[in-house]
Amino acid sequence: MGRIAVIGAGMGAMATAARLAVAGHRVVVYERAETYGGAVRRFERDGFAFDTGPGLLPLPAVYRDLFVKTGKQPLEECVELVQVDPSSRHLFADGTEVSLPNASRAGVVTALDEALGSGAGDRWGDFLIRAREAWDRTRRPLLEEPLWPNWSVLADREPYPSVPHKKLLRTRRATTLAEVAAWELRDPRLTALLESHALAYGLDPRVAPASAAVLPYMEHAFGTWYVRGGIRELARAVYERCVARRVEFRFGASVERIVEKDGRAAGVELTGGTSQAFGSGGGTVADADFVVAGVAPDMLDRLVAGTAIRGDGEVAAQRGAPSRLTVLLALRGGRPEGVAHRTVVHTTDREEELGRLFGEHPGLPAAPTVTVSRPDDTALVPDPEHEAVTLTVTVPSGLKVSESDVDRVLGVAERALPGLRDRLLWHEVRTPADIAEATGADGGAVPAPALAAADGRLLHPSNGTRVPGLFAAGGWAHPGGGLPHAGMSGALVAGLIVEGPEFRGSQ
Repeated sequence: MGRIAVIGAGMGAMATAARLAVAGHRVVVYERAETYGGAVRRFERDGFAFDTGPGLLPLPAVYRDLFVKTGKQPLEECVELVQVDPSSRHLFADGTEVSLPNASRAGVVTALDEALGSGAGDRWGDFLIRAREAWDRTRRPLLEEPLWPNWSVLADREPYPSVPHKKLLRTRRATTLAEVAAWELRDPRLTALLESHALAYGLDPRVAPASAAVLPYMEHAFGTWYVRGGIRELARAVYERCVARRVEFRFGASVERIVEKDGRAAGVELTGGTSQAFGSGGGTVADADFVVAGVAPDMLDRLVAGTAIRGDGEVAAQRGAPSRLTVLLALRGGRPEGVAHRTVVHTTDREEELGRLFGEHPGLPAAPTVTVSRPDDTALVPDPEHEAVTLTVTVPSGLKVSESDVDRVLGVAERALPGLRDRLLWHEVRTPADIAEATGADGGAVPAPALAAADGRLLHPSNGTRVPGLFAAGGWAHPGGGLPHAGMSGALVAGLIVEGPEFRGSQ
């Protein structure tokens, strides 16, 4: 079997490495940081622990499949999965609020009717039925198969079956998520609920295609899950599965370039040392039969300087995606019984928020949408008399965060956490610059999942490249960002290497 060099130890890269090792390849992962996980990191201080990347796991079936395919121990024997219920609590601009049960259409319909008024639940329930149709139409080509050579078919067709909207003498169908909200949901609070799913992935609902309806559908259909001890425990489990399959990890190993020989990828050149054979240690050149790059577009460009890895007519790499601001709170006083794991505090000024996020003058709005995470997990606190809380805000990439920005976020969070400032022991801030340092993504950009329609703007480049032997895995390659999608990219890249270009995805 072949020798595989994997650049980066993010979730997609590790998922690829584990699958290739099981197939009999010798796999070495080169990670410039001193740990694994990419954006899935942990911060610890004074007995408190926090996830600094994703905090919840949608679609756990992706990682269940990874563990089934790579060993005898299933995922549930390696981590403890907990279904979060309610799935989320929402505080709207007008003061109304609603808690939505996990993976229950009937329960959600009832909750929305009771909180927002008769008819609101039915409109949301009918929307979910249409979103399911969009999911069924796009699930396989967007998630389970390598990106089609004729990918423009996905770019041209809008899979969401929008309801005809008649205005004066014209009949139109929604083409953007904002139009779906305005014409089909017809309630500013339902609009905020729908658009919050787009904002969480850094998508502008005014231009995001109607097919983005699959984002709330995924959460509704497959539930929202928490990993006991934090999502970092999932990264640990994947890393340990790689090690058990004899994947080698070289931490603190910075790759300078991808070596090419006779027109194909032939290894990686590391910083410093002298030329050595693959895996011999201490040298700058590690020979390989295949190279898998789990890195952001700008970093990949630097690694293959002077070589075009994408041709005309192919999907271009996404750039300029928004980032995240995360504020970690160590609070005195235990977590109250019955509070929601996740509360979304919606902005009081939608237009200002969207303008500051996606307009010409980027910055933090006066009252941004803030997601408040309050895990019921004793592993995250020094004792039951304290609480660990995480605040997450979508912000423009490259944003330089000020103390006044953090204070603004704390002010919004107080709607969900009355008395927050009186309970606060200390706080820690993670900015776009910190994400850039952890992932190498320019400005700390965070990739969104691939979506159909919109002229292909929200597709990601194929896992194969124009350089034979060079493949791309992780959130910046097909099928895009998010924990499930990163895991799917690992399955696709492994399939393309093991079975060749004829691989068509899982059956």
